[in-house]
Amino acid sequence: MTASKVRAALDRAAAVGAGREGLNILVAVNPRAEDDAALSVVGRSEQELPLSGEPVAVKDNIATLDMPTTCGSRILAGYVSPFEATVVRRLRDAGAVILGKTNMDEFAMGSSTEHSAYGPTRNPVDPSRVPGGSSGGSAAAVAAGIVRMALGSETGGSVRQPASFCGVVGVKPTYGRVSRYGLVAFASSLDQVGVLGRTVDDAALALGVIAGRDPLDATSAERAVPDYRADVRRAATAAAPLAGVVVGRPREYFPVAMHGGVRDRCAVALDALVRLGATVRDVSMPHTDYAIPVYYIVAPAEASSNLARFDGVRYGARVSADALAAMYDATRSQGFGPEVTRRILLGTYVLSAGYYDAYYKRAQEVRALITQDFRRVFADGVHLLFTPTTPTPAFPLGAISDPYEMYLNDIFTATANLAGVPAISIPIGLADGLPVGGQIIAPHFGEGPMLAAAAALERALGASPLTTPPSPAAARS
Repeated sequence: MTASKVRAALDRAAAVGAGREGLNILVAVNPRAEDDAALSVVGRSEQELPLSGEPVAVKDNIATLDMPTTCGSRILAGYVSPFEATVVRRLRDAGAVILGKTNMDEFAMGSSTEHSAYGPTRNPVDPSRVPGGSSGGSAAAVAAGIVRMALGSETGGSVRQPASFCGVVGVKPTYGRVSRYGLVAFASSLDQVGVLGRTVDDAALALGVIAGRDPLDATSAERAVPDYRADVRRAATAAAPLAGVVVGRPREYFPVAMHGGVRDRCAVALDALVRLGATVRDVSMPHTDYAIPVYYIVAPAEASSNLARFDGVRYGARVSADALAAMYDATRSQGFGPEVTRRILLGTYVLSAGYYDAYYKRAQEVRALITQDFRRVFADGVHLLFTPTTPTPAFPLGAISDPYEMYLNDIFTATANLAGVPAISIPIGLADGLPVGGQIIAPHFGEGPMLAAAAALERALGASPLTTPPSPAAARS
């Protein structure tokens, strides 16, 4: 049974054209996947293995021993890590089989999975459109029916935004809930490993497996991990699962310029929350408008420091030159793509002498105000927040060339990363025939109630709007 699951996943990946010929979802396939499936259950009972033989896809910036970890970049072409990420080890210990590595925006810097050395990934719902990013490959792997669950990473919305675009579930846990050991660093105070699933229950199962304290990550929290699936299943079957729950509707997350279809689907979701027993209250998060400027100072600043290690000396690609400085210059110029280069330059600038106080220090001060917005609202009797995940449905490949316009795709998601709170995106319907995601945000370490509310809403709204993935021929067209 376990081997057949993996064989079915491999066949499905081939059918939808997971490489450049089709949707371009997987950049590497585990050559031992079927053998791993057979070995995963040896000597252990089903009770010990919550993911017995389950194929799981992993984003290409999460370290694995048996496949390259390239972060979608030429500078790490062929690089195989000498250690594996804690989240990968925990998946294996739970009986999961790592099926392959998923495409992504280079070094997780992007909102469309168009900025990859492997080429763009296409959205399984409509191959003419982007799947979102930077975890677009992981979201597409779930949406295309290759796997039930996948791992992605989040710095400013890179799990929830592609989940919304592809019509799947995406969870960003509390900062510190899941180990970052083995996740290639982009912006260390923001980075999180997240999960994508076909349903809330799938996402809850995966999160429960990978969550928990890790001595290899000093930022991981010493907090017990609740039984998320028990919360989900109670909420999915109760008559009034949200009785007594106060849901905040932040005014700043519903701007006039938002896509009409997204606004309409959010209104339907809010009505459903009321029918489920919740009280919906309008609230204000006054510093929300500063989230994108703050994020695009803090994240590039940390990236400029973290990516300094990719210099052609220790690992990765190296371009030969007559002198050390020339080698650095040639390696980094040829190894990094334009978006990564842009962010390194921006980050170096805001950290430079004379500009640190004006930009980076001030951004951190405003980040604290954004965090206080969340604390104030949650302290005022609000249990959860509901917002749209993205301002629009998925846009066509190549439609956005202006970097700032691209950055605005994260306008509703970056705040949760800046504040470190958990958030989930679930499908809430269609607009113009494309999936729309609704976002539920919880207080720190409030994943249980958040997942329970998401499961209740998922049930109330009916099935996910996933469509049958296209044939390889359609994907190429």
